Amino acid sequence: MHSKEQISHDEYQKTADWLMSRTQHRPQVAIICGSGLGMLADTLKCQDSFTYSDVPGFPQSTVQGHAGRLVFGELKGKTCVCMQGRFHMYEGHSLCKTTFPIRVFKLLGVESLIVTNAAGSLADGLQPGDIMIIKDHVNFPGLGGLNPLSGPNEDKFGSRFPAMSGCYDKGLRCLAMEIAKQQGVAGLIQEGVYAMVGGPNFETVAEARLLHRLGVDAVGMSTAPEVVVATHCGLRVFGLSLITNKVVKSYEDSDSVNHEGVLEVGRLRSHTVQQLVTELIERMEINNNNNTTNTV
Repeated sequence: MHSKEQISHDEYQKTADWLMSRTQHRPQVAIICGSGLGMLADTLKCQDSFTYSDVPGFPQSTVQGHAGRLVFGELKGKTCVCMQGRFHMYEGHSLCKTTFPIRVFKLLGVESLIVTNAAGSLADGLQPGDIMIIKDHVNFPGLGGLNPLSGPNEDKFGSRFPAMSGCYDKGLRCLAMEIAKQQGVAGLIQEGVYAMVGGPNFETVAEARLLHRLGVDAVGMSTAPEVVVATHCGLRVFGLSLITNKVVKSYEDSDSVNHEGVLEVGRLRSHTVQQLVTELIERMEINNNNNTTNTV
């Protein structure tokens, strides 16, 4: 069962110590790259990179379009760490392992988390190639009891019952919209609600119709567990979905989605996403001076 596995604070600390002994970078911002969006790591300067197989405690990413590297570097005056590839529940990882990097980032001194994903559009106004800034999410595995916070609470990271009503930072969302206007891409960008489903199969027509009626704008197979853990340990979160396909909501529709098409849209919109995230990082405020790491 996903909820059975527990990871101790000492195990997270061991991984953080291992990384700190091998890089001088002390990141303030962490970025998780979704399918086809690993190019965000290429913008970092003075890079130190580690394959996931070398990092203690990290699982392996097995999905096409996820390179499986942890990249440290500098971007616009901020020290960053970037995950080129995330971990998914459908790969067989427990939710503790899926979200393992988040608490490691906290121990490294990270203050802000940027999560990106590829998602299918349920909203009529979202087209493939559009970018949805996530204002809220529906965590279907979590509602069903599959939650990375299940089990004994790790008090050193956060409280037993974290509030999730403001988990996507409003200030960062507003800043991103302002940047989009300045970059001339506001027509491609809007806010919306993201839903996580378990995967790996794409949605049936009936499932798509249900999600649409519930007010979901885009659907994918990741992100929510990472945001839950990030919120639990006090990280500020910004999320965006690159819309890669329209989810089929009609039995008369002959279209179908495939992962190769998802990756292709990622390649076509990579520059726009990269510019938006780069400017957001440059302009976001960082509270710590990052001379020391977190001691939770």
